[in-house]
Amino acid sequence: MDNKEKFKYFYQHVTSNNLIEEVPEYVSNDCTIRIGEKIIPVGIDGMKQHIIEVKKTYPDLKMTIIRQYCDGEYVISEFVMEGTHKGEWLGMKPTGKKLYITGVDIDKVVDGKIVEHGGAANTFEALFEAKIIQPAP
Repeated sequence: MDNKEKFKYFYQHVTSNNLIEEVPEYVSNDCTIRIGEKIIPVGIDGMKQHIIEVKKTYPDLKMTIIRQYCDGEYVISEFVMEGTHKGEWLGMKPTGKKLYITGVDIDKVVDGKIVEHGGAANTFEALFEAKIIQPAP
């Protein structure tokens, strides 16, 4: 399995099915999260916790990879996440609405494991579309 196939499987199968015990097969102990120029060490446990928290908000979360690109050590995955908003998130009470969130993950992969994860999700567009949040007057 090449890196594209491996990380498509990780997002579509491991993440969607909350298979926390499989995370160490895909994520390095030294994994960091990149937010712009800021780098935050999270390791395997941090990535597991992230998946757990997302699944609390969207218990039926399903991730679909639309397209992927590889550039050296980087795997770039364009995705659609769909899930029902059943858990509190950023102070927003559960709405029971089905959300469709698009985005991009950028993963640096070394020796078959993610050592750096970043990207962006179009969460606010999904919240506006579902009328969970409204534009300021």
